[in-house]
Amino acid sequence: MEKIIKTTNQFLKRRNLKAIDLPIWIIGLAIVIAWISPFFWMVSTSLKEISEILSLSNDWIPKTFTLESYRMIFKWYPVETWAMNSVIQAVASTFLCILFGSMAGYALARLQFPGRDIIFLVLIASIMIPGEVYVIPLLLGFLKVGLANTYLSLILPTVANVICVYIFRQFFLTFPKELEESSKIDGASSLQIYWFIALPMARAPMIAATVIIFTLNWNSFLWPLLVIFEEEMKTMPVGIAVFASVHGHHTQLDAFGVAMAGSTLLSIPSLLVFFALQKYFVQGIATGGIKA
Repeated sequence: MEKIIKTTNQFLKRRNLKAIDLPIWIIGLAIVIAWISPFFWMVSTSLKEISEILSLSNDWIPKTFTLESYRMIFKWYPVETWAMNSVIQAVASTFLCILFGSMAGYALARLQFPGRDIIFLVLIASIMIPGEVYVIPLLLGFLKVGLANTYLSLILPTVANVICVYIFRQFFLTFPKELEESSKIDGASSLQIYWFIALPMARAPMIAATVIIFTLNWNSFLWPLLVIFEEEMKTMPVGIAVFASVHGHHTQLDAFGVAMAGSTLLSIPSLLVFFALQKYFVQGIATGGIKA
């Protein structure tokens, strides 16, 4: 017991923590374990043999590792095509969303024009409107102009994002006024100040918005499901949705392992983007909340 107490005190001392912080660490660790457990189970199931899936033992670690479920994915469906469609859609949508979101955020933060604050309040209020409310009129509009079942139909509706605008606006509110005024004295326009000065300084919120928007676009399901009609135009979330169903002579047991493998593949890009940009993501979110 004394050894445990001594080890605990050493841990708290190394991390410059107080004894009262220890319960917070324990609760946080419990939350992390609860959050990661389904993901770990998904990956573990995707690596199990078919006979081991849904067995009474429910082992967390596969007794025999196999990539059979992943092989079946690429055998049954054009997953490579779906992945490429998702990459094109997510990357293009994220780039355009960051570009226009930063422009809107800069305008709402630094430019003076009638109704600026009202426009911002309307944008924030629009977050409360569920996407299901406007998805059908939007679909009818794309059908009317003949853009359904194209990359444009996947990209255009995602270009405008209120969260992106909000993150950039909150950052640009802290933009040094002196730097802006000196740039105007040198003859720079508002567009030049935004492009050459403000935007390069907004790396942290840009990365934070990129992580959020890319994840949303990559995992988008409802809109691609409605607007895409052909197999070769499907995105990954829409494509892997069919893995859980019985496919031909394959059993439901087969499809369950394949569904876990497909879900694992779907989660990899978002996780890679987040972990690669984790430091800047946290910094950007913190920056966005400095000034309301």
